Amino acid sequence: MEQEIKLSDFSYQLPQELIAQDPLLKRSDSRLMVLDREKNSIAHRHFHNVIDYLNEGDCLVINDTKVLPARLIGVKEETGASIEVLLLKRLDDKAWETLVKPGKKAKPGTVISFGNGKLTGKVNSVVEEGNRIIEFSYDGIFEEVLDELGQMPLPPYITHRLEDKDRYQTVYAEHTGSAAAPTAGLHFTNELLDEIKAKNVRVARVTLHVGLGTFRPVKVENIKEHHMHSEYYVIDDEAARLINETRKNGGKIIAVGTTSTRTLESAADDSGYIKPCSGWTDIFIYPGYKFKAVDRLITNFHLPESTLLMLVSAFYEREQVLYAYEQAVSEKYRFFSFGDAMILL
Repeated sequence: MEQEIKLSDFSYQLPQELIAQDPLLKRSDSRLMVLDREKNSIAHRHFHNVIDYLNEGDCLVINDTKVLPARLIGVKEETGASIEVLLLKRLDDKAWETLVKPGKKAKPGTVISFGNGKLTGKVNSVVEEGNRIIEFSYDGIFEEVLDELGQMPLPPYITHRLEDKDRYQTVYAEHTGSAAAPTAGLHFTNELLDEIKAKNVRVARVTLHVGLGTFRPVKVENIKEHHMHSEYYVIDDEAARLINETRKNGGKIIAVGTTSTRTLESAADDSGYIKPCSGWTDIFIYPGYKFKAVDRLITNFHLPESTLLMLVSAFYEREQVLYAYEQAVSEKYRFFSFGDAMILL
C-alpha cells in the first residue's frame, strides 16, 4: 500500500515580521542560502554570489513569462457597488476566466465598469470553484487598456503598495500571461546575467504562465489527493537545443524557480532529453518524485504547507529543507515573493 504523505509534514513556524513587504533597492543584494546536498551543509551568501555556483558549460534555465497587471477594481453598473476582478486565464480575444470579489454581486448578466467605462465586462457564466467567465468590451488594444487600469496581483500576504510595477517583473520578462511572478527570477539583474554569460554559462529561456492555482492552499491531509491547476508552457527549439547540448556535454541544468522546474520536468523524457513543445501541465512534484531534467535549483522561501515547499522537499530531503528553513528564520532571512533565495546544489 502506497504511503500517505501528510500535509502537516510541511508545516513550519514563521514570525510575521520575516514576510518581505517590499523589494530591496537592488535585486541582487538579496541573501542567498547555499544548500549543498552532498555535504549536507548550509552557507550564507548574497545573491550576486550565485555566479560562484555556476560553472562553464552549465545551463541556467529562466522563465521569461510576464505578469499581467491583472487586478481590476470596478463598479457594478446597476448599483455602483465596488467589485474586484482578477484575470486568471484568457479564453479568447474578449473572454477571460476570472476571480471576482464579492462573487455574490457578480451573477450572470452583471455588467462591471472599469476606469469610467474605458473597459466594461459582462459576466457570462459561473464555472468551477465560483470563478466567473467575463467578456470584456474596450477600444484599442486590451494589453494597453490593462496597463493603464490594472494593478499588479500581489499575493495577499503583501500588504504594502508596490510603487514600481516593474519590481514584480523579472528583468527578462517577455511573454505576457502570468497571474503571479516567477519570484526566484526577481533577484537577477541584467549585469549579473551578463557576468554569468561571460563565464560561458548558457542561458535558456522557457515560458510558463503562472496561474493562481500554484498558490492554492492544499486542503487535503493526504497531499497525493491534491489536484494542481493546469498552466500553459512553451519550450522552443533554441531552449531545447541549449539544454540538451549541456546535458550531452556533462554540464549541469540549473532551474531558476519552481516554474522552470515544472516546465522542464513536464517536457523531459526519462533520460532528461527535452523536446521543443508547448501545452498545459498540471504536474505536481512532491517527495518520492525522481527528477529527470533538473540538476540544481534556485528558489525563494515558500509558504508552509504549499505545493512549492513540497517540490523543494522532493529535490532535497524534507527534514533537511525544514532544518534550512529553521536556520533561515533564526538568521532572519526575508521570506516569500520579495524575500531572499536559496540554491540547492
